[in-house]
Amino acid sequence: MDTLRIALTKGRLEKDTVALFEAMGYDCSSLRQKGRKLILPVPGTNLEVVLAKAADVITYVEHGVCDLGIVGKDTILEHGSTLYELTDLGFGRCRFALAVKKGTSFYEGYRAKQVATKYPNIARSYFEGKSMDVSVIKIEGSVELAPLLGLADGIVDLVETGSTLKENGLEISETICEISARVVANMASLKLRKTEIEALVEKMEQEVRKTI
Repeated sequence: MDTLRIALTKGRLEKDTVALFEAMGYDCSSLRQKGRKLILPVPGTNLEVVLAKAADVITYVEHGVCDLGIVGKDTILEHGSTLYELTDLGFGRCRFALAVKKGTSFYEGYRAKQVATKYPNIARSYFEGKSMDVSVIKIEGSVELAPLLGLADGIVDLVETGSTLKENGLEISETICEISARVVANMASLKLRKTEIEALVEKMEQEVRKTI
């Protein structure tokens, strides 16, 4: 049987996915003891796992070198274009939010607003949906600094507990969307291996439903 290659986002989503695979009855010893290896077989199956950074998971799936990927909805919204989103796995939950300095309002006043974010496409799309002309500033590190230094009126970022915002004198102004881990598929792979992929996804969904 041909290898079905699945790209996993390294880190927390990788650990959650390995736990899911184990709950499905798969032998994940190679993933638990991976060392520095980035391509790993799942013994007893035709699955091969590729470990990659989130944005690269999208790239590998879109270009067809991986049939499937498990990645956060945030990365799909920011980077994804030509792939199928198959299912929501429910773990890795957080949300995108607009946050501002505590006690301030993002929308008051008439001057053009500035937003700092690691996710310029998501931020731009959100404010375009509100018919607002907002200047988006790309930040690579701690976006919380931008409002504190006067660089931006607010930030668009992933929020899990909100404690980092609070510790830096920021607060959520509004939630943009909910985020969780999704299974994505290469368009050609889904057509050529539809039955096989759908069977795997159904098995994953059945296991996820047990935990709800």
